Amino acid sequence: MRISDIVARYIIDMLEENNGDAEIRRNELAETLGCVPSQINYVITSRFTPEHGYIVESRRGGGGYIKITRVSMDKRSAVMHIINNIGDSIDNKTANNVISELVNRQLIGQAEAKLLSVAVSDRTYQSVPPVYRDSLRACILKNMILNLE
Repeated sequence: MRISDIVARYIIDMLEENNGDAEIRRNELAETLGCVPSQINYVITSRFTPEHGYIVESRRGGGGYIKITRVSMDKRSAVMHIINNIGDSIDNKTANNVISELVNRQLIGQAEAKLLSVAVSDRTYQSVPPVYRDSLRACILKNMILNLE
């Protein structure tokens, strides 16, 4: 198992133990897990993002910490939160992260996820000029999510 997976699993366990909230002291966590503090930053910035359903707050200084909160919402609010975070353009990797979050929140099943993944894949947009791909992908993804039942 990679260190980034170990860090992510540790944070997820903290969130589950504390009803969706975790306060992390980066240096202490790095020491506990035997990694460098920048690895903690990497995991937080790549896996605990708004499109993954998290709010991250950071406080600097002697008593500094990183607070991660799992956003819990009803289905309609979760869908709107996800759509708002898509914005006006989205790349393939981020679109697939959004789809994974929809599955993780049990808002869609595997069949819907597969269809969405095909709809946002780079292969689907190969005939579209590169300058338009990410904005078209965002429009299609948002409209598909809005029309899921």
